[in-house]
Amino acid sequence: MVVAMSGMHMEILLIVAVCLFILFLPMIIGLMVMGGQKPVVLIHSQSGMTCKGYIGYCWTYYIFGCLVPLFRGEIGIALMHLVFTIISFGLFQIVMPFLYNRQYMIRQLTNGWELYDTADMNDWARIKLGMNKVA
Repeated sequence: MVVAMSGMHMEILLIVAVCLFILFLPMIIGLMVMGGQKPVVLIHSQSGMTCKGYIGYCWTYYIFGCLVPLFRGEIGIALMHLVFTIISFGLFQIVMPFLYNRQYMIRQLTNGWELYDTADMNDWARIKLGMNKVA
């Protein structure tokens, strides 16, 4: 038995679909323009420890907000981002996913970390970060 949807149900379904589209539009645009975040291996020049940095749109920041820098060990940055998100009524969290991975990588690279992935991946990361190639 097939039940036809009434006009009211169709309107509600359309409203929900439009709201979901608007909600995820920044993420769709970010992924289309910048691509998904790709991991790049980093090594600390003094300790030899390795970690992952990321290049591209930070969809995890769009969903989880200031928890991303917190989980990456940047407690001060996480608190600052929380304050900015509150002050801007959430607009900061829409803009920041476009910027966060690049800022994180630059902070890491200026604090003793170096690119330690394949030559192609290192070259690609240098281009995306606007770095000069080291001879």
